[in-house]
Amino acid sequence: MTAHPFAGLLAGARAEGWATVVLDLTGVTGKAALMDRFARALDLPDWFGRNWDALADCLGDLPAAGHGRLLIVTGWQPYADARPEEWAIARDILDRAAGPELCPVLALGGSH
Repeated sequence: MTAHPFAGLLAGARAEGWATVVLDLTGVTGKAALMDRFARALDLPDWFGRNWDALADCLGDLPAAGHGRLLIVTGWQPYADARPEEWAIARDILDRAAGPELCPVLALGGSH
């Protein structure tokens, strides 16, 4: 069994009191799947409407988690290439949500 490529980073962040989440977008081809991945990875509330405004609201209202939450986004490049306008909106939402409670990081390279 191969170790996750971010195992050391995740373990180090956890040791410092960060909650860690890997949002793997491998195979995501549209907005509905993107929203589902966000909902599962971040355990978003039942009221999450799976639209851009609801995603922004949920990311802005994440419950406190230690020092914060490190969100590593992997496998995003094919989605970004296939749906550049949607990806631009998602990136903007992540950028605006970044702060003391959420540190989103886009992983370069593959998700494996």
